[in-house]
Amino acid sequence: MSLRRFAVTMLLVCIAVTHRAAAQSSEIAAGVKAGDAHDLEGARRHFEAALAHDPGSYEANWRLALLLIDIAKQFPDNAPSPTRDTLYVHAERYARRAVAANDNGAEGHFALANAIGRSVLSMSARDRVKRATEVRAEALRAIEIDPHHDGAWHILGRWNAEVERLSALQRFYAKEFLGASVFNAASWDEAERDLRLAVKYAPTRIVHRLDLAEVLIWRKKWSEAKVQLDAIAAMPATDVSDPSYKRQAQTLEGTVGKKVHE
Repeated sequence: MSLRRFAVTMLLVCIAVTHRAAAQSSEIAAGVKAGDAHDLEGARRHFEAALAHDPGSYEANWRLALLLIDIAKQFPDNAPSPTRDTLYVHAERYARRAVAANDNGAEGHFALANAIGRSVLSMSARDRVKRATEVRAEALRAIEIDPHHDGAWHILGRWNAEVERLSALQRFYAKEFLGASVFNAASWDEAERDLRLAVKYAPTRIVHRLDLAEVLIWRKKWSEAKVQLDAIAAMPATDVSDPSYKRQAQTLEGTVGKKVHE
């Protein structure tokens, strides 16, 4: 191949790569816009199109993982749903791709912790314990990269709370027979601290305040729980799941209000 022909070939390759990158960037931007408008299926099509241009894209993978989780959350957790469970499996796969593409990205580790935590609905006790350990590790990795990551603090707070809600027998079984010694690190103090940090770093996220209120209720801190529930009542619904979160908060408000005035 002559030098001139080689130069032309390389120029064409560079043009093709640039075009593909521009097309992918455009699809991601369109996906974000659709997600912000609560058009979840539209956002999904755009992120999948972005991955068609580059399957290894870090941003497209973590964004699609989180989007699939949002779609799956529209199905009730208290009833069997193969569609929901499949969405969580796909979300985990995309999140793992994101982490493989960029281990130093907080969003990838957050998406993976989120997906793993939500994919345990139909698993055995042993698998649930194993997954719980991985959820904590991924959330901590996200926080290590970005100490102000509200989502990762939220996951860590929920992890502490869910372990603390286990009965003494369940915790003993998990630690002694399933190797979950990491459960010793869980505490209500940590759950409250982590969720307060989530609220601090993203005060307009309703879900942070809702889960913090639930932890405060478990700790019988009625007045402090009411502060969070009152804040939720005054906040607009911006996330696709916010109407559901606001209804949950309203249900809790009645019980908390009575306790405050006892």
